[in-house]
Amino acid sequence: MTERFSADVLICGAGPAGLTLAIELARRNIPFRFIEKLDEPFRGSRGKGIQPRTQEVFEDLGILDRVVAAGGVYPKQREYRADGSFTDSDVVEHEEPTPAEPYHLPLMVPQFLTEAVMRERLLELGHQAEFGCALTGFEQDAEGVTACLRGQHGEEAVRVRWLVGADGGRSFVRQALEIGFPGKTLGVRAIVADVELTGLGRDAWHRFAEGDMERQISLCPLAGTNLFQLQGPIPSEGAVDLSAEGLTGLVAERTGRDDIRVQSVSWASAFQMNARLADRYRVGRVFLVGDAAHIHPPTGGQGLNTSVQDAYNLGWKLAAVVGGAPDTLLDSYEEERRPIAAAMLGLATKLLDATKRGERRRGREVHQLDIGYPESSLALEQPQRSNGLLAGDRAPDAPVRGAAGQPIRLFHLFLGAHWTLLGNETVRGLVPPRPGLHIHTFGLRGDLKDADGHFRNAYALAAGDWVLIRPDGYVGAIVSSKEGPALETYLRSVGLDRAGASSS
Repeated sequence: MTERFSADVLICGAGPAGLTLAIELARRNIPFRFIEKLDEPFRGSRGKGIQPRTQEVFEDLGILDRVVAAGGVYPKQREYRADGSFTDSDVVEHEEPTPAEPYHLPLMVPQFLTEAVMRERLLELGHQAEFGCALTGFEQDAEGVTACLRGQHGEEAVRVRWLVGADGGRSFVRQALEIGFPGKTLGVRAIVADVELTGLGRDAWHRFAEGDMERQISLCPLAGTNLFQLQGPIPSEGAVDLSAEGLTGLVAERTGRDDIRVQSVSWASAFQMNARLADRYRVGRVFLVGDAAHIHPPTGGQGLNTSVQDAYNLGWKLAAVVGGAPDTLLDSYEEERRPIAAAMLGLATKLLDATKRGERRRGREVHQLDIGYPESSLALEQPQRSNGLLAGDRAPDAPVRGAAGQPIRLFHLFLGAHWTLLGNETVRGLVPPRPGLHIHTFGLRGDLKDADGHFRNAYALAAGDWVLIRPDGYVGAIVSSKEGPALETYLRSVGLDRAGASSS
């Protein structure tokens, strides 16, 4: 007898990670339940930086243009000296976009605006979060998870195949699983507040007493709003007045100016900076994503972006397993994403140390374009490659042309829930078509033309090579035409069987 499930996946937590996962499942028509214990959406700006790699993810999710329209770019940072004079500089080192990397400029979008765009996209796909609904307990067995929920209409038990904890740094799911969360408190207590104020222009990120951890304070105009984000370290102990009057006094004390006045506070928080990483991302049928799995200091704008990319990695794998792919595919989630979080923790901590010294300029290291999974079990090369693009790397973009002459980007071919197979001077019929795989070829009788050599430059394939692009935009496999059986085995391992073929 087949067991009845109320949904395939239960997602707990409606922040950026939970929303990304919900969108990923929704566009693949995977039944899920999406709950959030808070009664309303988060209304603060905590994560405001959208890095170039996340912009690529948002393009795939269908929301990049809306996110850009909701926010803006970072203004110059204005560092004030004690005598009131100042210097302006760029927050991020400027890099021009390239054919392979179309986005090089981090965006500033307050978190509450990013989440609003994501909720709108999810609603377009026919789903929305249930606010005021909390997970109170769960048990799992070999077949699924029984979860206890408490919502506006009382308590209920639901039966699902998988449970995902996207429920933040104090994750109930992580604690219930008794997963260790080692790391350290970084010795910095800080405030962050979204405020309306007078006395400062919106043309710069105003920074006072840089490098002085007792007097430092910054006020950044939040793109897309009439608010400023106020940030600064505070004493490790004691109460802090987060009212408009209290923050006005703090600003005056630290800047020496009495013309900057906080008129209202829409959101404020005092917090200890931590760097922590969960010992495990998966226990049986339960997963952790986002802040439930890792928490970072805010320096470098890595936290929200890493969380979104966690869910982007897990979403297609859950959908594939629901569709019949081997369960072992899900083991690659922790295998791939936990080392990334560990590296991001190290980077954010290093950048915090630089901030303490008054150094804030950021370079390519924060863009997340160099993240990849070269050691993953999902990375296949036959024969092995020693340089250039490798299996596990981020798949580059490239402007090309269709056989009919129209311009097209590779990223546009990648958009959606499918895998993409690109052949370089190959015969299309060598790889049989199947559901979930889009096949394109360059060369004689190919449907794509590399008119300006951008594909050749980015992918460096030999004649007869195939490159397989995963649904999350990473290279799964690079194989020669002689290695067709290896490619076929790989495709079956991720659930891409030939039409009518058995998956047994």
